[in-house]
Amino acid sequence: MTDLIAKARSCLETVFGFPTFRPGQEEVIQAILDGEDVLAVMPTGSGKSMCYQLPALLRPGITVVVSPLISLMRNQVSQLIEYGVEAATLNSSNDPAENRRIHTLLRAGTLRLLYVAPERLVRPDTAAMLRDAGVALLAIDEAHCVSQWGHDFRPEYLTLGKVREDLGGVQTIALTATADVPTRSDIGKKLFQAPPRTFIRSFDRPNLKLAMRPKANARRQITDFVAAHRNENGIIYCSSRKRTEELAAVLCEAGHKALPYHAGLDAETRNANQDVFLQDDGIVIVATVAFGMGIDKPDVRFVGHADLPQNVEAYYQEIGRAGRDGLAADTLTLYGLDDMRLRRMQIEESGTPEERKRIDRQRFNALIALCEATHCRRQTLLAYFDETSAPCGNCDLCLEGADVFDGTVEAQKAMSAILRTGERFGTEHLVALLLGNATDAIKRYGHEALPTFGVGRDRSINDWRSIFRQLYAAGLTFLDISEYGRWTVTDKGRRVLRGEERLDLRQDVLRPSATARSAKKLAISGLADGKDSDLLEALKDLRRTIAKKIKQPAYVVFSDRTLIEMATARPAALTEMHEIHGIGEVKLKKYGAPFLEVIAKHPRVAV
Repeated sequence: MTDLIAKARSCLETVFGFPTFRPGQEEVIQAILDGEDVLAVMPTGSGKSMCYQLPALLRPGITVVVSPLISLMRNQVSQLIEYGVEAATLNSSNDPAENRRIHTLLRAGTLRLLYVAPERLVRPDTAAMLRDAGVALLAIDEAHCVSQWGHDFRPEYLTLGKVREDLGGVQTIALTATADVPTRSDIGKKLFQAPPRTFIRSFDRPNLKLAMRPKANARRQITDFVAAHRNENGIIYCSSRKRTEELAAVLCEAGHKALPYHAGLDAETRNANQDVFLQDDGIVIVATVAFGMGIDKPDVRFVGHADLPQNVEAYYQEIGRAGRDGLAADTLTLYGLDDMRLRRMQIEESGTPEERKRIDRQRFNALIALCEATHCRRQTLLAYFDETSAPCGNCDLCLEGADVFDGTVEAQKAMSAILRTGERFGTEHLVALLLGNATDAIKRYGHEALPTFGVGRDRSINDWRSIFRQLYAAGLTFLDISEYGRWTVTDKGRRVLRGEERLDLRQDVLRPSATARSAKKLAISGLADGKDSDLLEALKDLRRTIAKKIKQPAYVVFSDRTLIEMATARPAALTEMHEIHGIGEVKLKKYGAPFLEVIAKHPRVAV
């Protein structure tokens, strides 16, 4: 398959305009070209779709792509068509004429990629039609939806294992950006008969600045955050429909172009607001989690959470909608006690089996540990996904530090409680032990006789909960969510327990101040230097005009990164423009000349 991978590199540049593969892409594509089944866990913005799009252009047969949302399918098809690739989507919103066109292309064998919703794919007539057309590859996007442990489980995904067999056991690639160990295991069991070749790329998104703040005045904190990104594209997540509308109105009053999005809006308004966000620049969408998975907009420069997300996976997925183009992007998450109570209540009242609730509790606790971390947030976040890293220098704790105190004694008390109870118990039992509360469970196990019983009476129940979360965030303890949330002590924790190392804990999260400092206005632009800003705006204006004419999002024409490189390199001929990132041969022929004209009208400003 050496010749095929060489052809893949050539196709990458001539069709898509990318000179090299992104990290991790080539290994996955090589495995696909070798005929292997694949599970690829790759972070948002790493180019997962290229892993099945390129093989689709190099081999006979059709690549069927399963995607959960119609809007996501349409966006990807639009982009492929702009690159000159024959692609289509088969879904419930198609008119009869479009379906007839797709059937004609299938019979002719000219269609390269067909995007299908899972509920459509399971229909016997669809499977039979695709079998006759000759499916070469089944690509399952957002594969975590198949797992009950995933953060976005969708029952219709459970049919895909059978669909795969109905298509003749066709070669399959499953892709996701967010999957911890239990979720990956579940994906493998439900979609494949034999273990697939698994690729797990780093979960790190170094271009994202991570920040979390205790709530002081959430409305003001979010307003300040958005003000630091005026005229940039962004998303603000809220926990309720009412808050999305209220906060969108507040941002509009502050001079921003802000629109609400939630499931309670009528479909026409919801779709119109989404289209404005996708097609225009400088739009802030204020949304519930109903907004996001179907959005493939690469130039989102910031994501804020006015309320705490559901868990670490949801947080990672939602902030991952920023900076998909690889340029710098900003995130801010606010949290408070009301958020914690709400999320815990949602778990307890969910009606899901107790086993699922147990997992959800531990995942939420891991998010709180991230909120209350004392050191680099990226290290804490990556540790959740079993990944280590050096301090990132691009999070609030690295840049600003935290209000800390010597918490070595508190840590020793907590870890002593863990060890003296045999590393078999969860947070609430251990907290009761430290507080000296003789609960039924404490008495049942005889733990009121332990030396640690009552040694933590000088602190409150919430203090100790926070301390346990901070110990987890610091890597001193480990929370085994597959074993009923039991705590264990790590080697690092034992060094602190023996007094060989000290530990700082955060005072501000033990006793949150009502006047907590607001987020610094750290605008992270990623745009061209000031001297090129006029040219960049002119290029964006042309892009916007073309996009409206072809009724497509602006980034389908060219991404922000492409325009920034144009404004910096200032190509004077089509051959020079072909060297710009993201400009393949088809786009060069379509749009090269008018963009060259704009560049020629903006002479370089002397420095």
